[in-house]
Amino acid sequence: MPLTTAPDTRSTSSMSAAILDLLLPYHRTTDPSPAAAEALAQQRRQIAGFVRAGEPVVFTLPGFPCKSPNPAKVLGHLPDQGERLSLGFLNTLCEEIERVHPPGARVIICSDGHVFGDLIRVPDDHIDAYADGLRRLIRELDLHRLSVFDLRDVLGDLPHHTKRAQVHERYAPTLEALRAEVRSEDHTLALYRGITRFLVDDTADFTGTRSALQRACRTRAYGVIQRSRAWGDLIAEHHSGSVRLSIHPQPIGAPKFGIRLLDAADVWTTPWHSAALHRTDGTWTLMPRARAEQLGRLVHRDGSPSHYEQG
Repeated sequence: MPLTTAPDTRSTSSMSAAILDLLLPYHRTTDPSPAAAEALAQQRRQIAGFVRAGEPVVFTLPGFPCKSPNPAKVLGHLPDQGERLSLGFLNTLCEEIERVHPPGARVIICSDGHVFGDLIRVPDDHIDAYADGLRRLIRELDLHRLSVFDLRDVLGDLPHHTKRAQVHERYAPTLEALRAEVRSEDHTLALYRGITRFLVDDTADFTGTRSALQRACRTRAYGVIQRSRAWGDLIAEHHSGSVRLSIHPQPIGAPKFGIRLLDAADVWTTPWHSAALHRTDGTWTLMPRARAEQLGRLVHRDGSPSHYEQG
């Protein structure tokens, strides 16, 4: 329910800082030192807009596209314990925000698998099944502060290749502009290299040489970034004013707030590129399925592989 009276300027500022303080322990950043709320001016300003209006803070999180096609990394093509834990974390974060800002918060998961499914070599029916699985988990776990948004919400039942072409044509930067940015900006270069590495690691059936695979993945990485940028602009158009989260590390002061969903040794690791391991101390971590298999026993849930249990 909206507040009956808008907070004054001082309380809006302090409440916005308090909300950011709840996010900061999970900040995924490229900077060596942790950020303070004062350094995140754009996010603080966006949050203040919701606080001032007495409305729930709306976060948009592009990600949760589909499972990696490499069986050495994941348990299958459907959401499992990694997604279950990550969704629970996001919902709990919204509950924590509600304690300082009574209207609370909500997270719109902008599932982007169809945007670049052809480039990451994942069948569209697997992507649909994954997104539908996310929605099912949200219902089953009563995570009512979360929702899923994907290309079906924008372009309906058009063929997947048609949707991709329309989004790319309308929103994507040119390849020439992106190549120039990779040459001139360290953050974009790091993103390009990270996506190239993921594409190489996700390829399980390449029959050529390693150097040929790397060349192909470098080309595809540019396409993934183009489509990701296009998806980001589409999200901004459909969810204007929302606070943009990212699963990738972000510099302090960037327009996007990088957020860590679960513990992992590599800051680039996500639930859809890994399997969850329940450690003997009760904590959870993410790692490639092949590694988790060496450390624990496979646990099934509702007839499907879920995670590994150590000890």
